[in-house]
Amino acid sequence: IAGAVGNDVVRGVIATDALIGTFARLDDPSLPQNVCFLYHVLGGGTGDWDVPIGGMGAVTAALAAAAVRHGADISTGAEVYAIDPAGEVRYRAGGEDHRLTARFVLAGVTPTVLAELLGEEPTPAPGGAQVKVNMVLARLPRLRDHAVTPEQAFAGTFHVNETWTQLDAAYAQAAAGQPPNPLPCEAYCHSLTDPSILSADLRDAGAQTMTVFGLHTPHSLFDGADPDALRDRLTDDVLSSLNSVLAEPIQDVLLTDAQGRACLETTTTLDLERTLHMSGGNIFHGGLSWPFAEEDDPLDTPARRWGVSTANERIMLCGSGTRRGGAVSGIGGHNAAMAVLAALDPRRDRD
Repeated sequence: IAGAVGNDVVRGVIATDALIGTFARLDDPSLPQNVCFLYHVLGGGTGDWDVPIGGMGAVTAALAAAAVRHGADISTGAEVYAIDPAGEVRYRAGGEDHRLTARFVLAGVTPTVLAELLGEEPTPAPGGAQVKVNMVLARLPRLRDHAVTPEQAFAGTFHVNETWTQLDAAYAQAAAGQPPNPLPCEAYCHSLTDPSILSADLRDAGAQTMTVFGLHTPHSLFDGADPDALRDRLTDDVLSSLNSVLAEPIQDVLLTDAQGRACLETTTTLDLERTLHMSGGNIFHGGLSWPFAEEDDPLDTPARRWGVSTANERIMLCGSGTRRGGAVSGIGGHNAAMAVLAALDPRRDRD
């Protein structure tokens, strides 16, 4: 990017794909930013990013329907509390303890959580580095640049305070233990592309959704901090950053619920860790790895060849914590399935 692009703004807009959920300088010699960038530009083979009609829940529903058609039994509301290397899974559901034993156990949790379930000592993983603010707006806000309509501005990814120089300065501030000011942000308006995620009444009223990601807010900021106070501060920082390019405060166009509360939800790395057991609030379940095997990687089993192995032959990772896969690529789940098929039929592995 630095060699091909001279404009500071354009450099930064491109480089943000290297920093979503990744706390690193743009010139970090260990290249975590390069790995993150690669996964983000792989989309569809073109780097294009799409939204699912009906929202992300539609993706989950389609996956579940396909699994059930092929004989899967899906249990929800089940809390797994232990896994045995022999393939026994213990969980609680309906107020009772249950046990299941399988030839293979595929775990979509983080490697850290899987180690805890197995009773092993977990390996520390890098924490997340993002804050997310979801909003429902009565309408899109007007911009300070009157030559651009809100519909034009928010039709794609909307970048705020994300020049190359600002991203570097934001990292330095966060590394010193302070939330960046201004906070680099990027916004998405899903409802402009797919109005079906809103009710008919909201669509008719002109309402829109907006999601804003704040970058360079590492999980370490919560060390010794009041989590509620820091969440409130990060919320204010996101809104202030967004307001810096608007002709009116975003707060003035927020919808309110039946109790008069603003339709706004902030999710921090600590919230992700507490509610979803994402270790350190890392949306990638830990550090991403290159999508290819290194020369010294052991490749003597199907699970190792596909990058989904653990220390236990019957237990495999299938989420973003796999090797040679991660982010929202779906590579980890695909590779775990391929490893199981290869283990069941060695001829498939040779092919």
